Amino acid sequence: MPSNKSVSDAAITQFINCRILRDHRLQRDDLWVREGKVLDPEKLFFDEKGYADKLVDCEGSIIAPGFIDVQINGGYGIDFSQASDDVSSGVSFVAKKILQHGVTSFCPTLVTSPPAVYHKVLPQIKVSDGGEHGAGVLGFHLEGPFISVEKKGAHPEQFLRTFQSGGIEDLMEAYGGLDNIAMVTLAPELGGSQSVVKELCQRGITVSLGHSVANLSQAEEAVHHGASFITHLFNAMLPFHHRDPGIVGLLTSDQVPAGRTVYYGMIADGIHTNPAALRIAHRAHPSGLVLVTDAITAMGLPPGRHTLGQQVIEIQGLHAYVAGCSVEEALEAASLHPAKLLGISHKKGNLDYGSDADLVLLDDALNVEATFISGEEVWRKGP
Repeated sequence: MPSNKSVSDAAITQFINCRILRDHRLQRDDLWVREGKVLDPEKLFFDEKGYADKLVDCEGSIIAPGFIDVQINGGYGIDFSQASDDVSSGVSFVAKKILQHGVTSFCPTLVTSPPAVYHKVLPQIKVSDGGEHGAGVLGFHLEGPFISVEKKGAHPEQFLRTFQSGGIEDLMEAYGGLDNIAMVTLAPELGGSQSVVKELCQRGITVSLGHSVANLSQAEEAVHHGASFITHLFNAMLPFHHRDPGIVGLLTSDQVPAGRTVYYGMIADGIHTNPAALRIAHRAHPSGLVLVTDAITAMGLPPGRHTLGQQVIEIQGLHAYVAGCSVEEALEAASLHPAKLLGISHKKGNLDYGSDADLVLLDDALNVEATFISGEEVWRKGP
């Protein structure tokens, strides 16, 4: 006769009085967690004890998957593109601070820098799980230096590079290696870029198109070679034109291979992107929207002069908004979509059974009330 003893004797946490984001809608249900994973409650019928060891009353709050930020350059006085002998302490400091914003995983982002900076910074940070110490690190996002001079934006022109060797050797020379790199932003019109896109994707590194004057056919070619993201849509690229929509045209292109999705990052601050532009993009391609902060060292600090890589910039004000989509769509754009983009949606970005119990509790205005990683509370709003 089979035993009904639990497969695991680990403690079970039950979140009650919740509205859980699951299957693209908010559902009134309880959430069960064991050993850092979302648990199928039906399995508890075969559990010897049949009850939770700990109850968390959400008091009607929304429970969504923890947010994933794939483009964050720093914050709270820390600039990830500044080389030092202790880069890890700065990354850890930001990782701890962003818990209050519901971020449970992120990609530290470096803007265009000289090789010496990459060689100094990159070896110091490894992919790591999150916890009470801070949000998990999913790997670096390297935004540059293989981008367009015409669309360099805030990137220093003197450190921009082209693909001289026509292959991966240029990346190795610039970066020093490709370990712990999750994403690279490049301009697909640069000579030799298409072979680089293919090579990076074969290595499991996400390729994003941005800071570019590429036309639509060049962007489509990059997608055929594996590119799957657009860095801050509308910013630092050719404006939409009816005869050649450029990179923006990927949102509705019929040349995207079947079964593939091209995602696009949006900085929803009302400054980088007008709300009307965000609504146009979302209505054209809702399943591709990925909300990013593109935060810099000034995040969490008063307006003034702050660094961005090798430059000093003036910050005059900070804003944020989400417009043109439902609550569920906005939350998925900050969780499920970036997880799919990075190929980690089997464990993050959703609350499916077996997924990591990285959670954010929010009120109806989407203010963060508490953040959990692996089912453990890592931040809670004060009284």
